[in-house]
Amino acid sequence: MLKKKSGLITRRSLLKSSAAASAALVSGVGGVSLFNVTGALAAMANPADVLAGINVGKYVKKEYRDQYKLGDNDELWDPNKDWIRTVDWEAVRKEHAGKTVRFAIGAADRESAQDGIKPFLELSGINVELVAIPDDSMYDKVVAEFLSGNASFDALQFFSPWLGDFAAQGFLKPLDEYAAKWKLPVDDFYETYLMNYGHWGDKGLMGIPFDCDIQMVHIRPSIFKKVLGGDVDRVKSIPSYDEMIRLAPELNKAEPGVNAIGMMCGRGFWATYTWQHVAAQYGLELFDDKWEPIFNGDAGVKGLETIVALSKHAIEGVAAADWPTNRAAWLGGQVACNISWQDSGTQATRPDQSKVGDDVLTIYEPRVEGGRFAPPNIAGSTSCVTSTSPEPEAAFLMLAFLTSASIMAMNEANANGVAPGYKSVLTNEKLRAVSQPAKIWSEELEHAWCAPRLPNAFQMDQEIGFLINKVVVGEMQPKAALDEAAAKVKAIMEKSGFYKGADPVSYASMAPGTWVGKDKKLPF
Repeated sequence: MLKKKSGLITRRSLLKSSAAASAALVSGVGGVSLFNVTGALAAMANPADVLAGINVGKYVKKEYRDQYKLGDNDELWDPNKDWIRTVDWEAVRKEHAGKTVRFAIGAADRESAQDGIKPFLELSGINVELVAIPDDSMYDKVVAEFLSGNASFDALQFFSPWLGDFAAQGFLKPLDEYAAKWKLPVDDFYETYLMNYGHWGDKGLMGIPFDCDIQMVHIRPSIFKKVLGGDVDRVKSIPSYDEMIRLAPELNKAEPGVNAIGMMCGRGFWATYTWQHVAAQYGLELFDDKWEPIFNGDAGVKGLETIVALSKHAIEGVAAADWPTNRAAWLGGQVACNISWQDSGTQATRPDQSKVGDDVLTIYEPRVEGGRFAPPNIAGSTSCVTSTSPEPEAAFLMLAFLTSASIMAMNEANANGVAPGYKSVLTNEKLRAVSQPAKIWSEELEHAWCAPRLPNAFQMDQEIGFLINKVVVGEMQPKAALDEAAAKVKAIMEKSGFYKGADPVSYASMAPGTWVGKDKKLPF
């Protein structure tokens, strides 16, 4: 049974300036006109000419091109892996020109997505109509449309923890057939994104990863140098969370107006994500092989105790801190060590977004003795085709276009918070030159931890986070809070159809995606 999640505002929608990220390719493009099939194929532009215009010079902000001395045609991606440059557009046109697909998207992204429709129309002949939905009612609107049996859209982009909700109810169209036919480079996605934003257990490919997040640790080298008495090292300066706790009081005194620790412990999913980040290093598993909650064990408790210890040296109001609060403090130069998403490490280097400048270094995830190296793949978004779409293949082609490697690489160059999930992008040396965290980010993805995308996963995150927040503010003890959270999660799982002999998805099919680092050699 699907549960209402009204009032949700996703991480990225909270930052209005990042609305220009989603699929924008050419600034200032006007509205989208309907495609006239008659005689149109002969009149359509040469695909090579259209593709030549999807480049750094036209998409990446001028100030960033100047900052990093980017040429208009610099390739921040591998053209052999970039789907829009390898697919047969003539074949696409012959099969699909003149069709129309409707794309449900958060209202904050509507304008930028509309800007990106023109080159797709020019390449494919497929018209796209955007269905703009207010971000805080996206989930409820989508569910209502699905339950009506007559969804008014062909494709949608949404918060990846909802994947289980929609896939379990049969609302999504499997995409394996289309991915094979049109040679989508699925092998170029990092394993954690393909398994958690694309596949849903053993049910097949249900989506194409869109905003591919990871949480990381970012530091201000100039402040750490005062405390350490020497140069900062990505591996050794904060080798463990115990060392982070030890250094925190000194960091608090190192520079006026700068707090030692930035992190998000606000009520609900913000606190859950921070706890998962730290507890994953202690070996956190959320469930056993029978889907029984086990996160209230030693790893979960130790992770929460670590957060409490760090909170004593964190930014003021850490118990109410969400992502915008954390981001503002970090980019405003008020934090020495920040536990946040990867974009904090990129945006910090952009003068129009940050006061930090070059004084930023993204480090390898701190380790835990007896634990594991498990950098957390948390949140993000995916893009899917609806099971009721009359034009599912055309909708798939649109999503493949909007999530292509070159477009995602240029999003990262624009530091707009829309994160690429492609190996060929994050290992590209030119991209790494404009994305400070990219090298560490790409290496950590090979070891990523991720919560399974279960039905009502977000509701579970909310319930856990409410109780974690009570620990941070001193109202509960860690073990008691997690025990109560486990009971709440068990009840949600029961209502979602688990423990009745036919689980919505098998544990065995989901478990490999929860930690992809098993038996892999560490990158340092």
